[in-house]
Amino acid sequence: MSQIQLISGRTAAKIPPDTLQRRHLTSIGALVLISLLVSTQPAAAHHLMGGKIPTNFFEGFLSGLAHPVIGLDHLAFVVAIGLLSALVVRGALIPAAFVVAALGGTAIHILKVNLPGAEIVIALSVIGFGVLLTLPNRPHWIVLALLGAVAGVFHGYAYGEAIVGAGMGPLLAYLLGFTLVQYVVALAARQVGNLIIQQSMNQSLPNKIRFAGMVICALGVVFLTNSLVA
Repeated sequence: MSQIQLISGRTAAKIPPDTLQRRHLTSIGALVLISLLVSTQPAAAHHLMGGKIPTNFFEGFLSGLAHPVIGLDHLAFVVAIGLLSALVVRGALIPAAFVVAALGGTAIHILKVNLPGAEIVIALSVIGFGVLLTLPNRPHWIVLALLGAVAGVFHGYAYGEAIVGAGMGPLLAYLLGFTLVQYVVALAARQVGNLIIQQSMNQSLPNKIRFAGMVICALGVVFLTNSLVA
């Protein structure tokens, strides 16, 4: 039984549908605007420390919290995987697979193992999960978790750039920070997805989620273009 079917029996939230729609579209529009404003900025803009290696636990933790949010390609993917997790059973395991794999990707970078084309793969992952949000039928949650894990390795590899050379304390804090913020953002997006589903019981795939998928896919195209011309 799909997640949508399980949710369909719940009582809809007593918030006017028009109000919810305006909130969702405003949030999506803000993401598009911010992305367009920062997408041409240099790679250092993805780092809270401006490219400086964190030197203590506090700096490492703050850098870890900020990196997935400042980097709009990473944020768009986390939002996408969170929304997607609302559409399938055991969906919470999908972002969990992503954040665990991201730790492995960071370890790969710290160990100085080269993972070529990471930025291109990251952009493709944004496009791919955006497309999945527009489809009425999606793969089994295990397949989605595996895809999320593959993406996580490349996202984590990119995160590793900001922490290579740091001491053990800042490193552990950084890992804790980016793992925490990604899973919280993904679960928040999942909750938004659940609310949208509750307000769209007569739709197998709510239009708002389909629209969000198209927007995220478009953002992925912007990121891919920037990666190819960089």
